Amino acid sequence: MLDEGAGERALRAAGLRVTQPRLAVLGAVHAHAHATTDQLISAARTRLAPLSHQAVYDALRVLTDSGLVRRIQPQGSVARYEARVGDNHHHLVCRACGGITDVDCTVGAAPCLAPGHPADGAGFVVDEAEITFWGLCAACATAAAVTTGETAGTAPPQTTPLTAHPSPPERQTVD
Repeated sequence: MLDEGAGERALRAAGLRVTQPRLAVLGAVHAHAHATTDQLISAARTRLAPLSHQAVYDALRVLTDSGLVRRIQPQGSVARYEARVGDNHHHLVCRACGGITDVDCTVGAAPCLAPGHPADGAGFVVDEAEITFWGLCAACATAAAVTTGETAGTAPPQTTPLTAHPSPPERQTVD
C-alpha cells in the first residue's frame, strides 16, 4: 500500500503536480496489481468519493506517460495497470480465468530475448522485450484435471508448469 507521503514524493519526482485524483489513482494501482480501469475507479473512490470516470482515465494516462504506472493489455483483455515498473518483468496469463501473475525476467537483464535474423542484420537495437506466458493458473489447471479425469495435481499434457527459471537447452551443432 502506498502512503500519501510516498505518493506525493513519487509524483513530484516524476515532475507532476500533486492532485487528489492522482494520489487516489496511484494508491489504487499500488494496492491492486493488474487491475482494470473499472476496478481502479472503484478502489480510488474509496479514498476520494466524488472521483469521476474521466478523472481516473486522465490520471492513468498521466501516470503511465510519466512511468509511474505500467499499462498492459494481454490479447483479448481490457487494459490493466500495475505499479511494478522499470524492472523488466513479464506476465503469466491464465487462459481460463484471465488472472495475471508477474514473473521476473527469464534472463535477468533487459532485453531478455534478442531477435534473430533479419533484425540483427538490420542494425536494430533492442532494449526491451515484453513477454507474455499463456497457460492455466494452478486453480484452473486443477479444475481442468478434475473435469478431464486426470490425477489431481498433474497438469494437462500440453502445459508446462512454470515454477522456476529452467536453463535453456544446450544448442547442438551438426558437423
